[in-house]
This record gives sequence, C-alpha cells and structure tokens, in this order.
Amino acid sequence: MTNKKLAGIWLDTEKAIIAKNHDGQETSEFTVCGTAKHEKQHGNSSENPANNSEITTKTKFFKEIDKMLENTEELYITGPGTVQEELKSYLLDTAQFKNLKISLDTAQQMGENQLLDAVNSHFGL
Repeated sequence: MTNKKLAGIWLDTEKAIIAKNHDGQETSEFTVCGTAKHEKQHGNSSENPANNSEITTKTKFFKEIDKMLENTEELYITGPGTVQEELKSYLLDTAQFKNLKISLDTAQQMGENQLLDAVNSHFGL
C-alpha cells in the first residue's frame, strides 16, 4: 500500500470511469469512485456555434471529472484516441492540478474491473 493519493481514469469522447485510492484524506485500495458522461449537444447547423457548443460541453465534462480528483497527487489516464491529451492539458492549466504528475496510455473499451486492474498494475500495487 502507498500513502500517495493516486487516481486512474479510462475515458473516451462519451464517458469517463474514475478510480482512486483515497477519499480526499485517507488512502486505501483502489475503488471506482464515479463516472462522468459527455453530454453532446446536437442541432447546430452553423459551424461556429456548433464548435463553441462542443468546447463548452467538453469543458463541462472535464470539470465533472476534475471534481472527483480533488487532492490527487498522481494520475494515470488511459483510453482510445486523443481525449486523454486534452484532459491532461485541461488539468495542467487548472491551478489546483498544475503540479499533478500525469501518465498517459492508450486502451480500448474498459469496464470498471479492467480499469482497477490497469490502475493497480500501472502504480505497481
């Protein structure tokens, strides 16, 4: 067991599954602490409003994730595509997470148990 406050996320453009080993104060074994869904808005036929809407909904999605990461010292992010890099940039641009150590990886669809296995393996637990 470690005293470090660690977290892991599997995410794609639709949802995120968050696992961590702390409740903000105490550390223990990894558990899934929640999920976040990216609520996409449809119906904008004009490119500029559609792009602005996408940026707004993605920021909302990332804010929902960052609320669950409070007090995290190290973060492991995995999933398909490039959304992991976008989340990493978002977090590092946020004052609360500017010193957060973040590791990126790629993985296809994962369930909660697979994420727990991947996070334990990544952190060597």
